[in-house]
Amino acid sequence: MSEPRKTKKGAPEAVSDDEPELFEKVVHINRCAKVVKGGRRFSFAALVVVGDQQGNVGFGYGKAQMVPDAIRKGTDQAKKAMSRVSISGDTIPHPILGTYDGGKVLLRPARPGTGIIAGGGVRAVLEAAGIKNVLSKSLGSNNQLSVVTATLNGLSQLRTADQISNIRGEEVSGPAFTRLSSEPQPVASEAEEVAS
Repeated sequence: MSEPRKTKKGAPEAVSDDEPELFEKVVHINRCAKVVKGGRRFSFAALVVVGDQQGNVGFGYGKAQMVPDAIRKGTDQAKKAMSRVSISGDTIPHPILGTYDGGKVLLRPARPGTGIIAGGGVRAVLEAAGIKNVLSKSLGSNNQLSVVTATLNGLSQLRTADQISNIRGEEVSGPAFTRLSSEPQPVASEAEEVAS
């Protein structure tokens, strides 16, 4: 009798619903207490960020009586809410200020090797989006939900140089370190001119 149970338990684990590997991070778990006649009744809310590290990112806020259920609900909601953000190589195309409610997040592009200079919810969103070099500063509320939403608001406003070129109908170029194919020849010639 124990053998069929092992097969039943083993079968669902072998089947995987997720085709691409997604980056998932639980940013914050909030415990809420409701006072009833018999005492306190606790429930939990989980803020989860999900991304494919290729420019798609989303967040979800799940609520349930138990923590694992809240995380699962938040993850499902985040997968449904995933949206595309514009990135240039490993960084963002230009500085941007994202706002939502009381949260304000300033994001600036950074040179290769800088890393993600961010904390808490901002770092989770940037890692999930696949951004590797960026500077950030949270200027408003410390509420994690507001900070995460403000970060996503800022990322959704980003436009690459190619997108702006298409809109304007003229050639626009951003900073050299945001371009995918950087040209080191002019830099070498300038260094030679300075040396001579």
